[in-house]
Amino acid sequence: MSGMLYLCATPIGNLGDMTPRVQQTLESVDLIAAEDTRNSLKLLTHFGIRTAMTSYHEYNKVEKADYLVEQLREGKDVALITDAGTPAISDPGEVLVAKCQEAGIPVTSLPGPVACITALTLSGLSTRRFCFEGFLPADKKEKQEVFAELTEESRTIILYEAPHHLLRTLKELYEALGDRRITLCRELTKKFETVLPTTLQEAASRYESEEPRGEYVLVVEGKSLRQKKEERQAAWQSMSIEEHMAFYQKDGMDEKAAMKQVAKDRGVPKREIYAAVHGAHKTN
Repeated sequence: MSGMLYLCATPIGNLGDMTPRVQQTLESVDLIAAEDTRNSLKLLTHFGIRTAMTSYHEYNKVEKADYLVEQLREGKDVALITDAGTPAISDPGEVLVAKCQEAGIPVTSLPGPVACITALTLSGLSTRRFCFEGFLPADKKEKQEVFAELTEESRTIILYEAPHHLLRTLKELYEALGDRRITLCRELTKKFETVLPTTLQEAASRYESEEPRGEYVLVVEGKSLRQKKEERQAAWQSMSIEEHMAFYQKDGMDEKAAMKQVAKDRGVPKREIYAAVHGAHKTN
């Protein structure tokens, strides 16, 4: 029988957040795959864990995942940990999980700390619906594509950012999204945890003169559904009713269905659209 892959969440700052279940699992598995073995050695030493480790990170994630799958096939139990938080969230662990599923190897997740959810709950912004973007792409074109999507995003947006890129990202977000509310979180669960509710414009201005320190989680307000509706209605109002009807009919919608949708878009009774369309036909 194959072994089991355990995804073990480790503290993102406060060592008191290590769960007893994760500690027991790290003690009992045959091998621990760690993002940075030097960093993880400090954690394991603190808890008196002496299990053998191997490195598993962004730059060896494919070939090392194949090696770990073979270890699991041989019946060894493997635990996956990151430098901080939950494996496979904005992390190469997702590659290993996918390969284990392909190979029919059982995987289980031991829940615990995760920076994005911790920041979301502290943000003061809506937590009912949210999207997680992780780190923005380094490629300029890819990043612009992400910004284009986020411009219309109505859910609360969560991003990760390094201190040396923070000011640039805040300026880019402001340019793309306008002046939204944002909460900046850093040093989460640590002694000097900081939660700063502000706006994108104010945040960019602040870090023009203040040097960012530590890794940041940015929680950004989504576009309100009311604003999206008003913008759509404004776009429709810029069209004539004939152009609006043609917009739907060119995709195969019949006249009756198109009139119903146009009336809904413009917030008017269907009879007004009918009168406008058929009045225009009579005139012609």
